[in-house]
Amino acid sequence: MGGKHLAHDDSRDMFPAAINIIARLRPRAFLIENVKGLTRSSFANYYQYILLRLEYPEATPRPGEDWMEHLRRLQQARSSGGLRQSLAYNVTPTLVNAADYGVPQRRERVFIVGFRRDLGVEWHFPRETHSLDALLHSQWVTGDYWRRHGMEAPAMPVGLAARVRRLRESLLPPEHQPWLTTRDALVGLPEPGTSDLFPNHRQQPGARAYPGHTGSPLDLPAKTLKAGDHGVPGGENMLAYPDGRVRYFSLREAARIQTFPDGYVLHGSWSEAMRQLGNAVPVRLAQVVASSLVEKLALSRMAEAKSRAGRRAA
Repeated sequence: MGGKHLAHDDSRDMFPAAINIIARLRPRAFLIENVKGLTRSSFANYYQYILLRLEYPEATPRPGEDWMEHLRRLQQARSSGGLRQSLAYNVTPTLVNAADYGVPQRRERVFIVGFRRDLGVEWHFPRETHSLDALLHSQWVTGDYWRRHGMEAPAMPVGLAARVRRLRESLLPPEHQPWLTTRDALVGLPEPGTSDLFPNHRQQPGARAYPGHTGSPLDLPAKTLKAGDHGVPGGENMLAYPDGRVRYFSLREAARIQTFPDGYVLHGSWSEAMRQLGNAVPVRLAQVVASSLVEKLALSRMAEAKSRAGRRAA
């Protein structure tokens, strides 16, 4: 949401190249991830154009036809039933929050998944496994969260009383697992710069809080790590202590928040490595989505093999 908002006019737009590759390789499935800003109202037409092009990657623009003209032609052909292509995909776009899938970070992203239509695969985005209600229940109803971290429960933040009361009065506990928090992500890590046991775990000086850049609280998922297109990443890449102090996350801490394993080593300056992490897909979320695709593709191949075996037997 804090990017350049140039859509089709952005020289970094890789959707045309991705669509071209899909048309050439004709993969059984594809998986694309992008920022939430893609769904903003000012991008609505271009977003619909992307989805239509991914659905029919061989339906290319005519010479001299701009993307808006091509979009209108595709929409008209589709509504009239005249859009018949040998290569077509069932495309499923989904806006998700990484925290709902066990990532200790509130990170909203768009996933676009396509399965080649001739495979007959029906796919839905995996269901959420974690929730804020479950976190609040473990913190302020059972207290399990604080006991797990070996600490006394602090004062409840202002504004949570009504929601916690509803959770206490519910006959059933939340069905999901608790959101993971910044504190959960940093378990086992010493303060930056105090140990050489963890790579990329040095302190970056200069952190300060100001309006709109207040850092990530310890006992909620971290704010979205940013790539810092407008300079060195700011408040979203800071840790905020309960006493008001702030400091930058070390690269190892930021990698933990993006669910990279501790053995994953980053190179270059702090700002460049942090930019790489801010541009990355959380490993755990990528695994959840990709595993779901792999399962569907495996079932599709098994069905094809069974069908071939049946035809040979006949």
